[in-house]
Amino acid sequence: MILQRIRFLKDKFISKLMLVFTLASVSLVFVIGIGLYYRSIPILNKLSWFDLLTKSAWKPMKGLFGFYPFIMGTLWVTAIAIIIALPLSIFTSLYLVEYAHAKIKRVLIPFVNLLSGIPPVIYGVWGVLFIVPLIQEHIAPHFIEFSTGYSVLAGGIVLAVMIFPLIVSIITEVLTTIPQDLKDASLSIGATKWETIKKVIIRKATPGIIAATVLAISRAFGETIAVLMVCGNNAVVPHSVFDTGYPLPALIANNYGEMMSIPLYDSALMFAALLLFIIILLFNIISRVILARLERNLTT
Repeated sequence: MILQRIRFLKDKFISKLMLVFTLASVSLVFVIGIGLYYRSIPILNKLSWFDLLTKSAWKPMKGLFGFYPFIMGTLWVTAIAIIIALPLSIFTSLYLVEYAHAKIKRVLIPFVNLLSGIPPVIYGVWGVLFIVPLIQEHIAPHFIEFSTGYSVLAGGIVLAVMIFPLIVSIITEVLTTIPQDLKDASLSIGATKWETIKKVIIRKATPGIIAATVLAISRAFGETIAVLMVCGNNAVVPHSVFDTGYPLPALIANNYGEMMSIPLYDSALMFAALLLFIIILLFNIISRVILARLERNLTT
């Protein structure tokens, strides 16, 4: 009886301890947000949120801190990366799960996973040596008169390659969980392999695809070194894919060492970090709401 009581108390203690650790890990989100907001108070006392978010002038020596070009640069690069990476990732995952022979899987999957282990600076160097000249000499001349190649398109292409293995790995795992009975039922009524993929597999895997996209976008928002090396880092609003851009992470990485010499610079860069944190947080919340509704619709 005493031993049973001790076991019960141990179990209760462990459950409470795990609850504490869980709450501590979740609270880190709030701690980070509060810390960034506290460091951003000086710039928020001087300039309103509206001015910071809508103004384009970035002249720290004159006290002008307009974040609109950096926000748009971040959105441009991320959107281009997702537009390029998502279709490639979906078709790659479908091939690996539905078409590829076991021997081919054993060769391709390690190579896909290898991409995720390459340091971002290597992607940046690859972008400078290959993607930037490719855009400057072969792609841009067909659309505009001149481009240096350093552009949001270059950043988007490099970033697409970086998030490609992440999306593929998640979607592949999702596709492997789809019951074989559903596929067999579709094929048994006369549907072709491709019709089964379109009508059954992709429909069933849609929530997982959205979840993979959300994680990829969250990573894309915060990528720094590789994007910094190929985007041009010019504080102007991009109007085409061949224009230079200056994403928020690149702004922080480029200027953090200089912030002490200019009043409000420290606070401005902390506000940039806070802004990036809020964008990612809001995007994840909205995506979770959409995903929950989609899952309810698919189950009804």
